[in-house]
Amino acid sequence: MTRPFYHDGMREWQDATDGRRVADALEERRLHRTFWDEDRALITSAPFFFIATGHGQHMDCSIRAGDPGFVTILDDHTLEWPEYDGNSMFRTLGNIARNPHVGLLFLRFDGQSRRLRISGRATIHGVQHRVVRVECLEIYPNCPRYIPDLASGTPSPHVPREGHVPPAPEWKQRDYIRDILPADDPFRPK
Repeated sequence: MTRPFYHDGMREWQDATDGRRVADALEERRLHRTFWDEDRALITSAPFFFIATGHGQHMDCSIRAGDPGFVTILDDHTLEWPEYDGNSMFRTLGNIARNPHVGLLFLRFDGQSRRLRISGRATIHGVQHRVVRVECLEIYPNCPRYIPDLASGTPSPHVPREGHVPPAPEWKQRDYIRDILPADDPFRPK
């Protein structure tokens, strides 16, 4: 049995902003538990990703980086990477040792590639030569709406700025979304 994708706090915000219909549609259409081809391409070509871990009040966010291909996909819902030499603080591994629940974020700072969020359970294998393996329980692609293109120095056109009207994000124009956007959404069809 899997946990609900949204907890009560998320639902409260969705209801307060008339966003529950959109949230439910995104869960139905975008949430998956096995890797799509586009997920595999992003993960296996990634030179880095971010990892969130926590235990009690000890929350942490870190980056893992290596040559593209350092993250290996083992099967339809499992990935792993080597833990390279660090600063001996072991904040990430220490949290995983006490709480296996992790959040991973894969993205390219190119202003156009989708982000990929993964929630899963991590295990640590080895001591001197460590590998972290994650069973991916929720795989969720996100739009790149606010991500800048760092290579060109171009900011996202979607960021609100004085004198600038941001364009509609692609996902808000999808057939299964556009007519259920919140009543006050500026991109809802009139």
